Amino acid sequence: MSFLSMGTVYGTLLNFRGELDALGAKANQPPYKAPPKAPVLYIKPANTWSAHGAEVPVPAGVPQVEVGATIAVVMKGRDDVAGYVLMNDLSIPHASLFRPPVKFKCLDGFLGVGGTLLHKERAGDPGAFVLEVRINGELKQTVKFSELVRQPQQLLADIGEFMTLAGGDVLMLGCDVGRPLAQVGDLIEISAPGMGSLANTLVAEAAS
Repeated sequence: MSFLSMGTVYGTLLNFRGELDALGAKANQPPYKAPPKAPVLYIKPANTWSAHGAEVPVPAGVPQVEVGATIAVVMKGRDDVAGYVLMNDLSIPHASLFRPPVKFKCLDGFLGVGGTLLHKERAGDPGAFVLEVRINGELKQTVKFSELVRQPQQLLADIGEFMTLAGGDVLMLGCDVGRPLAQVGDLIEISAPGMGSLANTLVAEAAS
């Protein structure tokens, strides 16, 4: 089934065990002083969306871009999942732990959106999802969603305690540690069974 985003796209931070393990003592430093007890979300607005096959502009002076390969839940209605789709949550590498700065994550084109929706009835257990990331054809990362802190059902339930996801909204499940870096000229390809592939090429941003 083809997919076109119609609602708000939310990202989720620190939803892989490896991410929390990598933080170590930093999770207990000010201002938070403890690991998060609820899901940590952010928004990727419409200016960031790039379709499968699109070129993604990289601003001058940015030597590398972080690849955030993930799978997202697509909502059919309140508390009703339509299915799952590939996404590439690109960002400029940065040190922020819990609240990623907008200027690093919300650049034009910095969210690759897959075009194939895997319907929930065919998806099986999301914990069994595995995706692969290739840059210029070379395998760079394998992401296993069995390593999620909150599986989709629990993540949606916890989010539902403080906000409502409507039909058309999209929720990324998170990005694991070991995110590869890419640069202008690179072709990034993400694939997962049943969801096809998502490919985008990084290009230099045109001078204004």
